[in-house]
Amino acid sequence: MTNPPSPAAARYGVPLPPGPSSPVLESLLTHRSVRAFLDRPLDPGTLERLVAAASSAPTSSNLQAWSVVAVEAPERRARLSVLAGNQGFVRRAPLFLCWIADLSRLERLGQARGQPLEGLTYLEAFMVALVDAAIAAQNALVAAESLGLGTVYVGALRNRPREVAEELNLPPNAFAAFGLAVGWPDPAVPNAVKPRLPQSLVLHRETYALRDEESEIAHYDERLADFSAAQGMGRTDWSGRMLKRVADAAALHGRDTMKATLRALGFGLK
Repeated sequence: MTNPPSPAAARYGVPLPPGPSSPVLESLLTHRSVRAFLDRPLDPGTLERLVAAASSAPTSSNLQAWSVVAVEAPERRARLSVLAGNQGFVRRAPLFLCWIADLSRLERLGQARGQPLEGLTYLEAFMVALVDAAIAAQNALVAAESLGLGTVYVGALRNRPREVAEELNLPPNAFAAFGLAVGWPDPAVPNAVKPRLPQSLVLHRETYALRDEESEIAHYDERLADFSAAQGMGRTDWSGRMLKRVADAAALHGRDTMKATLRALGFGLK
């Protein structure tokens, strides 16, 4: 029996050069999205620990401009699954975390104290909230996987953001940026570490260096096509799928109106 490839080799097709390692690093390198969950509740206290991990993430100027709505009720998970592109695993996961880019807390604080709030009306404020939410969520994901849980992000929560805001009873200046399904992975539905672009394409030293990318992308296309075929998803490459994804607004599934939607939700975006 041959030994399975190292996590880095599975990710890149080749091992990393010799260097430091740790259990956390090994866990990060073996991340995979999980969309099949057991019908098993999470252990008591899990949610609070995931949120504690999220709260321990870096935050711009300590603004902490994020919130999270934990959805455990089956009926609400079912409604959110429909709003998120009819993805059934949202319904089946015992916990669905909706990560909120949240300027509303600062808005309420300023209004209560009679303070000016012009800074909240700029695009930069929304970007800070969005980045804060993403960093917090990734901390929670790493914490969940360290406990043996499976996770998958759900960007399709942005397909119908106004309906999601209504479902979650979000105040103005709060936006559900993405979801995170959390649960116990179903061992009967195995999944594998998905190949990523080689570091030669994403790692730049000192300055951004343009290089001949075609041959390396072609090699990656082959690796990802092999992976997709092995996972029963058909032999599809990366470049074709990604170019189709950005070819026109239809691929955005309604998100092409996001600027107007965000303004309707209370964000200034000056």
